[in-house]
Amino acid sequence: MTSIADRLAGPSVPGAAAVPAPAAETAAAASPAAPVSTAAPKITSKISFPAVGERELRLDLFRGLALWLIFIDHLPPNLLTWFTIRNYGFSDATEIFIFISGYTAAFVYGRAMEDAGFIVATARILRRVWQIYVAHVFLFTIFLAEISYVATSFENPLYTEEMGIMDFLKQPDVTIVQALILRFRPVNMDVLPLYIVLMLFLPLILWLMRWRPDFTLALSVVLYAVTWEFDLYLSAYPNGFWAFNPFAWQLLFVFGAWCALGGAKRMSRILNSPVTLGICVAYLVAAFFVTLTWYIPQLGHLMPRRIEQWMYPIDKTDLDVLRFAHFLALAALTVHYLPKDWPLLKSRWLRPLIVCGQHSLEIFCLGVFLAFAGHFVLAEVSGGAMMHAMISLCGILAMWGVASLISWYKREADKGAARKGVRANADLAGGG
Repeated sequence: MTSIADRLAGPSVPGAAAVPAPAAETAAAASPAAPVSTAAPKITSKISFPAVGERELRLDLFRGLALWLIFIDHLPPNLLTWFTIRNYGFSDATEIFIFISGYTAAFVYGRAMEDAGFIVATARILRRVWQIYVAHVFLFTIFLAEISYVATSFENPLYTEEMGIMDFLKQPDVTIVQALILRFRPVNMDVLPLYIVLMLFLPLILWLMRWRPDFTLALSVVLYAVTWEFDLYLSAYPNGFWAFNPFAWQLLFVFGAWCALGGAKRMSRILNSPVTLGICVAYLVAAFFVTLTWYIPQLGHLMPRRIEQWMYPIDKTDLDVLRFAHFLALAALTVHYLPKDWPLLKSRWLRPLIVCGQHSLEIFCLGVFLAFAGHFVLAEVSGGAMMHAMISLCGILAMWGVASLISWYKREADKGAARKGVRANADLAGGG
């Protein structure tokens, strides 16, 4: 019987993803960027931007949900991990983050490119890349210090090996340089490097989409196919390759950008078709049955051998087409049955998820730190279900509290800026 790990054939971290899309980018969708003159040549745009209106709370809701799921998945397996989506299908929170990242980035910076030109928009994108890179380096430093302190204080070198920092302790000088060029990353720190690489190519993606959006998406599909055919990848230090291959995951990022710049509107009739919805439901049910065979071996004989040979391994590193299709099915049903004016989106019950999603970069970094702290407590104190539930709840409350504090600070900063007649800059890491 094929093992679960062999069938997934990808890193266990869900991505822990994604790069989380900046909350400021989604916030900027509520107000267009101020026009700035530039000498760059104008291109006749062939994309239609959605009308400027209220913030798209569905994006914040599912991004916040993915943050919580990633935090729980990064803890040692226990009862609560069965509530995460990766146990019921092929995709997980990684796909949610990458898609929303592409969507929000294209919406904000695509409009900026339309209003201010290619040069100004590129400068804003590169500034955002720099901010994400600084956040990654800061998180790397804190994470390393946390692991080293725990391993030394409790005289347990297994922590350094389990978290993937043994090479840092052996050759700190070489390892730090490799970390700065994104080739060395401890466990659970693969999402931000992926997002940095994808954002670096965003100016080119947006420029091409202003010219031919469908052609740009087709080029992304071609690159995805070439990656699988010729095994393209980026190497990692000290050996191996990136846990999330940018050559493959760019497809989901570009698809999100394509949807934001009019693609979703053009597909609305297809998405609302009963045939499409029926196919999506059938695929999700089939994926659920397949995942059941991973956890209930007695059901394995019900899977035809030919289908198993064709299906496995379901590669997460290179974004297996089955994972991509699973996410598309989930997204189609979500868009159909959860409208953007759903009353509960403004209720206090969903506020914790939404406020975390609005500050995804900060909360993602906090979640990585809290996940290892929870891992340490479960390993040294107690690994029971009650302790696991308490740690999960405390981590989620901490993420909600920090996100609420950031929101409060931003509101106060925006009030001060408004009194002084200063427009808030949506490109800043803090969103104001």
